[in-house]
Amino acid sequence: MAAAGGKSVLFVCLGNICRSPIAEAVFRKLVTDQGVSHEWKIDSAATSTYEIGNPPDYRGQSCMRKHGIDMSHIARQITKEDFMSYDYILCMDESNLRDLKRKCSQVKNCKAKIELLGSYDPQKHLIIEDPYYGSDDDFETVYQQCVRCCRSFLEKCSS
Repeated sequence: MAAAGGKSVLFVCLGNICRSPIAEAVFRKLVTDQGVSHEWKIDSAATSTYEIGNPPDYRGQSCMRKHGIDMSHIARQITKEDFMSYDYILCMDESNLRDLKRKCSQVKNCKAKIELLGSYDPQKHLIIEDPYYGSDDDFETVYQQCVRCCRSFLEKCSS
């Protein structure tokens, strides 16, 4: 189900509890603040099955609360349907990218453009590192990267 405007983006990382739900929440807030949320279908998913059914990491939730951003998501794994229904699948690192391209090759009607979210970073930080084994500062770094990348991605899609 695409949104009325027909644009769609799926953010993907390994477990769908750190980076991708942060990117999803950041992008959701950006489109809401710009009054274009009705034009977008937005979600996030994992390449793995490790965290299916779990909420976002508590450190990511804390970081988002600090920035006044709502984040309510339950981890799920990417499906074949996702490759057929999303315009963009934006992932966080090379491992995600390899996994997604491999999965996509098994889908007949893959319409999604699969890219690194970091390819939109004006500061040219291509990889959004997994903060899972890191500190609160690492979650803040992920948040800041997601803000820059999501802003740039939205500008590109709006022009």
